[in-house]
Amino acid sequence: MHPPDAAVSPHTYDQRDLVAENEALRAQVGYVMEQAQRNHEIMCRHQAFDLEIVGASNFPQLVGTIFRLLPVISDLDSVTLVLVDTDADIYTVMHKLGIDFETLPDLLFCEHAVELGFDLERARPRLEPYAHAEHRSMFPHPPAGLQSVALVPLLRNKRLIGSLNLGSRDIERFTPALGTDFVEHMASIIAICLENVISNEMLKYIGLTDPLTGIYNRRYIDRRLVEEIARARRQDYRISFMFIDVDHFKQVNDSIGHQAGDDVLREVAARIKMELRLSDALARFGGEEFVVLLIDADLAAAAIVADRIRAGVADKPFDLAGGQCLDVSVSIGVAVLDDYARDHAIEGVAQQLVASADAALYQAKETGRNRVVTAE
Repeated sequence: MHPPDAAVSPHTYDQRDLVAENEALRAQVGYVMEQAQRNHEIMCRHQAFDLEIVGASNFPQLVGTIFRLLPVISDLDSVTLVLVDTDADIYTVMHKLGIDFETLPDLLFCEHAVELGFDLERARPRLEPYAHAEHRSMFPHPPAGLQSVALVPLLRNKRLIGSLNLGSRDIERFTPALGTDFVEHMASIIAICLENVISNEMLKYIGLTDPLTGIYNRRYIDRRLVEEIARARRQDYRISFMFIDVDHFKQVNDSIGHQAGDDVLREVAARIKMELRLSDALARFGGEEFVVLLIDADLAAAAIVADRIRAGVADKPFDLAGGQCLDVSVSIGVAVLDDYARDHAIEGVAQQLVASADAALYQAKETGRNRVVTAE
């Protein structure tokens, strides 16, 4: 006969419950601490990101930082940026300041804010599943397997200036049920930085541009010439320089007035520009003098371009405001940066190149004007 089972004390059940409850609490506390640590690390990474973009001194540095860091710190598979650019002002100025947009394939532009797809009265982030037909304008080069996206409006003073677009292969990453406070905060900082940098770049462009003709000014060409000489030395190519002077310009001002003289300068600038490549640089050097910097062009090639410019100005009369018609011509001096000059200090080489073209221009004017003279 077996003895009866020993009675189990109620205390034993209380102790077991207490141990289980403590273990559950420990697990819960561990999870909370792990999440807190993870959130702290995320916050620190984003604070560092904020400091980087706030410290960006120019447009390519700011945009490059966004594309380089944001996918890493936020574990994203795609980040694009669309800017509202009515009349292509931003694109044009940035291009003229030397920004290569081919290196920024995820930077996009649209002409009107309505194209971004937000409610313009109350623009709010859109968190939704990715659909190629609907989102291809925001993600023109989507990674394979993109599943969810966040389209976040960039707002400044209640004005929509663009959209920050975030993409993930995780279908649960961006859903309408998620809160948007964090991405809105991030977008507000990015919008402020974009507006400040774009404004500064615009001011820089204005400082390097001739207000009358809309082309570059002497300050720009002085800086660009030094940069191009350094690059020509490294990459071993020729650069040529032209000095262009409008013939008898004082007579134009004296006979038909300064307003007409301004029209002549604008038209001369336009006709010169028509003969140049995008890589070349045209500037108003002062008064009725223009200069052209030709990249990767020897003296013979530069002389051909110079004669096209001369003919482009002289062969067709200028139609001025008020029905006036005027024949205009230019004299051009051309010089090239040769191998010997590359052995000297860049600033001195730049001055010598300009002086050589200026001396050739003087010969062109002394020998009858409306002609091209190349420096020996």
